Amino acid sequence: MSTTIHSAPPADLTPEQRQSVLRTLKSPRFLKTEVLAGLIVALALIPEAIAFSLIAGVDPRVGLFASFTMAVTTAILGGRPAMISAATAATALVVAPLVSSHGLDYFIAAVILAGVFQVLLGVLGVAKIMRFIPRSVMIGFVNALGILIFTSQLPDLIGVPWLVYPLTAVGLAIIYLLPRITTVVPAPLVSIVVVTAAALVFALNVPSVGDKGELPESLPTLFIPNVPLTFETFQIIAPFALGMALVGLLESLMTAKLVDDITDTRSNKVRESWGQGAANIISGFFGGMGGCAMVGQTMINVKASGARTRISTFLAGVFVLVLAVSLGEVVAMIPMAALVAVMIFVSIATFDWHSIRPSTLKMMPKSETSVMLVTVVATVATHNLAIGVGLGVVTAMIMFARRVAHFATVTRTVNGEGDQATARYTVDGELFFASSNDLYTQFEYAEDPDKIVVDLTGSHLWDASTIAALDSVEEKYHHYGKEVEIVGLNQASHDMRNRMSGRLGSGH
Repeated sequence: MSTTIHSAPPADLTPEQRQSVLRTLKSPRFLKTEVLAGLIVALALIPEAIAFSLIAGVDPRVGLFASFTMAVTTAILGGRPAMISAATAATALVVAPLVSSHGLDYFIAAVILAGVFQVLLGVLGVAKIMRFIPRSVMIGFVNALGILIFTSQLPDLIGVPWLVYPLTAVGLAIIYLLPRITTVVPAPLVSIVVVTAAALVFALNVPSVGDKGELPESLPTLFIPNVPLTFETFQIIAPFALGMALVGLLESLMTAKLVDDITDTRSNKVRESWGQGAANIISGFFGGMGGCAMVGQTMINVKASGARTRISTFLAGVFVLVLAVSLGEVVAMIPMAALVAVMIFVSIATFDWHSIRPSTLKMMPKSETSVMLVTVVATVATHNLAIGVGLGVVTAMIMFARRVAHFATVTRTVNGEGDQATARYTVDGELFFASSNDLYTQFEYAEDPDKIVVDLTGSHLWDASTIAALDSVEEKYHHYGKEVEIVGLNQASHDMRNRMSGRLGSGH
């Protein structure tokens, strides 16, 4: 990972102790870090929440209320301290077609049902699938996120007044240079304040947060979707809800794993899964569009600002509501250039630059590099993390199967002469569908003597493909009128063969 600001706790505290809410409340220094981090995240959340509302085709307040309810709820119920959940483009894109086809009420009903699905998936232990995501997919995920965070800023950098560019450059300079002088106040917050002040003092005509959409003037209230409670309604919203649930969970669990690595702590993935579901249910009933974990804002919170506890997440949600409702006019004046500078910094900090160094690429197996590239390309091309990670995992599985398949070896020896001759085949390695398909061709059926022994002491039978292959070997020798004996099976392989042998049909 890249060099980070405030990424490690003080030497006298372990990473787990730094996550303690009680310890943070007793420490003015830690509490200040959490409060300021929450404020910076909230400032970054507001324009994005408005933009995601526009993507979904709903009023800006729907996205802002979602960011408030998601952040506050996951701060209490979630399993990963300091992770930011709010309205996201990934989930908005999944359910957006419902708005144009059936209206806002069906859209909100789908968000609530997605939350229910996530709670069920969480309880069923879907978080355990994280064990099957290889490191190369994780690096590809991180690099793709860095690229997507950067490219998502391009609309605010293309076709804009030229003054946007020097303002963005000043913002980036402050973010990178200020920590060399002092770390008392987070550099991103100073950057936002200075760039905003410059735009106001010199009356610069540049795009601002207010240009993204109108901010709400009232607090969220209870919202009951006006949809018929029928099976037909379920059929309409269920596919969108399930898609949103899966995309949201995958993005949230991947982000949680990323924060685990950055902070050297562990999170409760099961709790995070059902916590995300509960947050979406609550968000829907308050008229919000739901969401999931946000990598960009989480990186602002954890990497750029040094936050480590649930306090920063909770306050980010509270600040979104307070700033949007009470100080909407002030927030609306913040130049987009100030927030773009923060997000460019986050994209650079998120990208794993070590993974693309020539020395690293030369050292890594080509299969691992291929998996990373597939994940990056698929994610960036589709703007869908679920598709990118899914293709990355499938590619990793194929690469692994190919490598392991070559580890199975067959050695032939012939002992004795004439009628006493015996051909002995020693098989070493793991036998499963990829390696056992070649097993059938490794025997000299016509040339072997009448007695054959297949020694599987150094092997393990993993699946039906292997049992079928061994059955085919036996049948082939019997066709030549020869006797074959299979020996050396371990208990698990022996039990599987007894259970399945002769009942699978010939595979050849």
